[in-house]
Amino acid sequence: MAVTMNDVARAAGVSLKTVSNVLNDYEFIRPATKQRVQDAIAELGYEANLTARSLRSGKTSMLGLVLSDLSAPYYAELASKLMKAAAQRGYRVLVEQSDAEGSVELNALQGPFRQLTDGLLFTPLAIDADAVAARVGKKPLVMLGEHIVDPRFDLVTMKNREAAAAITTHLLNSGRRRVAVIGAHPGESTGSAGLRLNGYRTALEEAGVPFDPALVAPASWRRDNGATALAGLLDAGVRFDAVFGLNDVLALGALHELQIRGVRVPQDVAVAGFDDIDEARFASPSLTTVSPGMDEIAERSIGLLLDRIAGNETAATGVHVEAGFQLKIRESAP
Repeated sequence: MAVTMNDVARAAGVSLKTVSNVLNDYEFIRPATKQRVQDAIAELGYEANLTARSLRSGKTSMLGLVLSDLSAPYYAELASKLMKAAAQRGYRVLVEQSDAEGSVELNALQGPFRQLTDGLLFTPLAIDADAVAARVGKKPLVMLGEHIVDPRFDLVTMKNREAAAAITTHLLNSGRRRVAVIGAHPGESTGSAGLRLNGYRTALEEAGVPFDPALVAPASWRRDNGATALAGLLDAGVRFDAVFGLNDVLALGALHELQIRGVRVPQDVAVAGFDDIDEARFASPSLTTVSPGMDEIAERSIGLLLDRIAGNETAATGVHVEAGFQLKIRESAP
């Protein structure tokens, strides 16, 4: 026969209400009482019926997180930080990988995944703001990233344009004048690639350096594509003395291609990236990059979502937050 809360209460010598308070982490419980209840739970092997508890309270203490690709280092590291920030506040995180497919993103908004969670952290890439608004429902949602910037939704993002301008300015200030860009997405202006390319162009303009479209190499954001795009520039005879990868994996791919071609980094070509993933510190040479405030993004987005869940954030329109950034100057572009 399954162990019940009544069994735990009798074993601990407390009321049923006290057991419930311990299970729900009620803060005003004497430590000795809490320990007796926890000891009884462990001794009896009691397991809480989370489904029944959530039906009674209307809360699951679970948050949803939808990311496009967990194999991408930035997303993997961000997911880890979000989970830690949520755990510190008594929440767990369910993760859904969308692969940038519209059907998966739509299902995350109104399917079983949504029903299991009290709020959603969402990075849509395939659907637009109106599609989200039509399906968002009453549970809170916080957008992450730049694909949808809309006053109807809370948003936590990074300073893409400003940070890209800052890293480009660093390359220019070190004496570089032909800065190649790896990872542009033709026609994009509002996503990460578009905003970072705009920041690059702003820095060139402020330094009085003409923009040369021959230095811009389109590529999807994978390491092998960074190497391929860089090889294309070399094979085409494009002259450059620096490379700015619009994310770190592109920059690391480009760095690898330069090394196998016998191009010295940073003596001949400086290399910089964006994101400050863990691998950037351990590359050889270590990668100069932008740290886009990943810890702040995690803290602010979890805090904002939980404030919405608790009713502590009552703004009728979306709250928009931009995390700060730092340049991490390392060996690849001192």
